[in-house]
Amino acid sequence: MKRIPTKEEILTWISDNPTLTSKRDIARAFGIKGAARIDLKRILKELESEGHLQKRRKTYRDPDSLPPVSVLQVMEPDSHGDLFARPMEWHGEAEEPRILLVLKSSDPALGANDRILARLTEVKGEDHRYEGRLIRRIGSNPIRLLGVFRKYAEGGRIIPIDKGSDKEWQVSERDVNGAKDGELVEAERAGPKNRMGLPNARVIARLGDPSQPKAISLIAIHQHGIPDAFPDEVIAEADKAKPAPLGKREDLRDMPLITIDPADARDHDDACYAHPDDDPKNKGGHVVWVAIADVAHYVTPGSALDREAWKRGNSTYFPDRVVPMLPDRLSGDLCSLHEGVPRACIAVRMVLDAHGQKISHRFTRAMMKSAASLNYEEVQAAVDGRPNDKTKPLLSPVLEPLYAAYHALKTARNHRQPLELDLPERKIILSDEGKVVSVDFRDRLDAHKMIEEFMVLANVAAAEELVAKRTPLLFRVHEEPSPEKLESLREVAQSAGLVLAKGQVLQTRHLNNLLEQAEGTEFDEQINLSTLRSMTQAYYGQENFGHFGLALKNYAHFTSPIRRYSDLIVHRALISANKWGKDGLSEAEIERLEETAKHISETERRSMMAERDTTDRYLASYLSERVGAEFNARISGIAKFGVFARLDETGADGLIPIRTIGREYYRFDPDSQTLTGEETGLTLGLGVPVTVRLAEAVPVTGGLTLELLTVDGKALPKGGGGRRGKGPVRRKANKSRKKSAKVKRKRK
Repeated sequence: MKRIPTKEEILTWISDNPTLTSKRDIARAFGIKGAARIDLKRILKELESEGHLQKRRKTYRDPDSLPPVSVLQVMEPDSHGDLFARPMEWHGEAEEPRILLVLKSSDPALGANDRILARLTEVKGEDHRYEGRLIRRIGSNPIRLLGVFRKYAEGGRIIPIDKGSDKEWQVSERDVNGAKDGELVEAERAGPKNRMGLPNARVIARLGDPSQPKAISLIAIHQHGIPDAFPDEVIAEADKAKPAPLGKREDLRDMPLITIDPADARDHDDACYAHPDDDPKNKGGHVVWVAIADVAHYVTPGSALDREAWKRGNSTYFPDRVVPMLPDRLSGDLCSLHEGVPRACIAVRMVLDAHGQKISHRFTRAMMKSAASLNYEEVQAAVDGRPNDKTKPLLSPVLEPLYAAYHALKTARNHRQPLELDLPERKIILSDEGKVVSVDFRDRLDAHKMIEEFMVLANVAAAEELVAKRTPLLFRVHEEPSPEKLESLREVAQSAGLVLAKGQVLQTRHLNNLLEQAEGTEFDEQINLSTLRSMTQAYYGQENFGHFGLALKNYAHFTSPIRRYSDLIVHRALISANKWGKDGLSEAEIERLEETAKHISETERRSMMAERDTTDRYLASYLSERVGAEFNARISGIAKFGVFARLDETGADGLIPIRTIGREYYRFDPDSQTLTGEETGLTLGLGVPVTVRLAEAVPVTGGLTLELLTVDGKALPKGGGGRRGKGPVRRKANKSRKKSAKVKRKRK
């Protein structure tokens, strides 16, 4: 049908086909293609504005009707013993419909307030509008909340810790479960929601003092609004999943692919293998395979699993737990590349020359079987001459060829010159009770760097593949620093007697040159921190602006679809581009790629903030027993209101309020990131070594307050005569002010 259908014809189609109501379904039904879709979209908008249709996500339906499969709440039996239900979601203007439940003898007994998933059939001439047939009962995943319990005469109340939530929950005496006043508790909804008054809840877990370590990550989860309970339909969909068959997949089960992860890894989504290239035209070359779990086979566009994964955007990792993007049935089982178990994957074969430059690549949808699940430390030990029973037989055939390929990639990396920041990563060690035992700094082994290089290489190959095939995708974008931030970094470098090239197009090698100048000097940490702060934040986007930090023109995330939705999008794009199946990137997804890019960039930042806040709280809890102790530290931040210092021992950041530093007025220079005393000329800047005393540690907020004792090994100079808090001393500009004014004149 080439003409545009009338409104009546569209409404008739939607009424007759309640499960095929997306714009794409309607266009396909009436044979509408190309530019004619714009007219169809206009008509659907008109029907929506006229009240005939209601848009739900990407589908249209009659607002006064229910979908053929709905979630219902069971009501009390009527006087005749018949069981009715009401829809949990009703958007129509008409009266909410009644649904008679038609149960089979094999169905479980249902009671009032039970939630069920039912298949509906519309009926006429009855006092009810629908008949419902049970699919399954919903009730294994009740509403959960976290809050502080307050004891009252008959039971108590729970005050949620969610940001912005002022709704309290009522707990009857029988549901208190021994909770004490002021304790942090986990609770679930108990019984139906009251029409009047507070909703009811029962305490299911007592987490003790809110400031204790066991509660720390839970507080972050709730404060940042990270979804941590999967809806019932998502769990049900995951539970129904079966291992993917071989089918038309390439069989790589005999290839000795291995996974290399942290010793405490919760999942294994990438495997690798390498061998020398036997092509005589590529003397000294290497072939590297990277295989990634085929999450797209299990999480299909528009499914309940897909909607929930999109909502979460990514997994969030805490020292004591993980909030996964996918249920454990997938993330910890079917999509995890366990040793010796056949697993569906999307793999890429990459050919490198002797200097580590990629000559070619080929993607395939395959079946693999991991030869071994190893951790970084045992792999490094094996290559260093200390293999264990597991790594010894793999050393010559698997590990040594991997390292040979890595050394070639290092040559290519040195030529490319990605940004080489030296910023140690903290690792918090917890006891079984959740208490911080120690704070270590993670070792950067060659095994870590090797896997990182292989993953970067695979990500580049994925981006290049999709660009070449003109397939929509999401790029990982990292833009270069702004001119303002770059000028601030240049001033910090000048104050340290270092040089950052000016008057040319900025490249990462220029920043690396600055970092090399500072290496081993007293300004090392200062320059690393200042360079980091000059960087823009990476994000996901449809437009390709390159990745400045990695010095790459084409870059997309492909290697972690278990924990990042962006990678799942790239997998689907590869499936579509190579015509591997019907579970590729859908038209609806392509239409909302921009929305998806913005959303998952936000969820990534949300997780980063939650993880950072949790680390701060753990460190504050750990240090709370050492209030009054002295620590060596370095200044890590400068603000008008004070100085941030990072403790050498733990990497924890604390605030030195400006009111506590000497007895003089301090002038803040945002360009050079310094505070300078008006009377003494004392200058506090990034990276300066200091000695501090811990004045306060608050585990609930993660805040540390410090007292400044020495600066660069010298005691604080005495400021002028008790002027603290009385405003600035009126005097001529000191050297720092003159320099700042000179720089500003130059810039102007």
